[in-house]
Amino acid sequence: MNDDISSRVSEADFAYYNGSGPKFTTESSTLISSSPYLNHPELRELIAQEMLRRNGADLPNTAYIPNVVKILMELEDWPRIFQLFEEEKARLPEFKAWLDGRKVSLFSSEELSNAKPGTLRAVIYDFVVNSGYNMDHFYQGMEIKSDFDFYMKERTHTHDIEHMITGFETDHCGEIALLAANARALYGYFKPELAAFFNRVSAYLKAKTTLKSGLFYPEAFAEELNAEDIGAVQGRAWKHPLFLIPYRDYLDWQVTDIREKFGITSAPVSGHWKWTTAVSEDPRHANDQNTMAAAAE
Repeated sequence: MNDDISSRVSEADFAYYNGSGPKFTTESSTLISSSPYLNHPELRELIAQEMLRRNGADLPNTAYIPNVVKILMELEDWPRIFQLFEEEKARLPEFKAWLDGRKVSLFSSEELSNAKPGTLRAVIYDFVVNSGYNMDHFYQGMEIKSDFDFYMKERTHTHDIEHMITGFETDHCGEIALLAANARALYGYFKPELAAFFNRVSAYLKAKTTLKSGLFYPEAFAEELNAEDIGAVQGRAWKHPLFLIPYRDYLDWQVTDIREKFGITSAPVSGHWKWTTAVSEDPRHANDQNTMAAAAE
């Protein structure tokens, strides 16, 4: 029966969709194409695995992100990226001021204590103390020596702060909404070529999540559509991408005031998408702390 159904994809379909353009040949003994990404065997394997596997209990959903990031960095045209940085610094005063200021948004517990309720300082303190997340979660140990170093480290630090101030929490659909918002803000603010670089890893994360949910997690996919819409609306309203905010200058601002200043609208209420993590993955182990905490509520 299965073979009968698949046979309905006809030769005429192949001809229509695949085209009849020129056939290229090569004497190479390995796969080669016009795409440096397709030519990279480890990247091909990782993307195939991460787009087609289940979100099993044996492997976190974040697995192999560092591997993919490292490979994508190996394939970048760095002279061009650095040139784009300089061009955009000359065109965009907020971008230049942010790079020149080099105000790192990584805070010690001592810096965050004794905060007034509702302030960014209080929200970050609660996140650091209670979430178990490490805000210095990528490029760990890297010393900041250049504008580009600062960009890499600071965007790592501010990712979690973006979760805090947008209302897009660190659950499954909160991540989807934040990806959607950032994409709209990046392409609305920077020239497309640099926006594409800034969004490169996010595009990968969005693609693998979409296909896995489409294959295995229909309840998650249904809500991802809503999260995408909500994130897109918010991201288009941002004054500029949120990683450009010098958060040290706003620690004692109320989060509501930060949202108003930078155009952060329609933030979901806390816990709005908490349920989506469970439907986006296979059941966790019985001793998983998140599962136990959810069951106790």
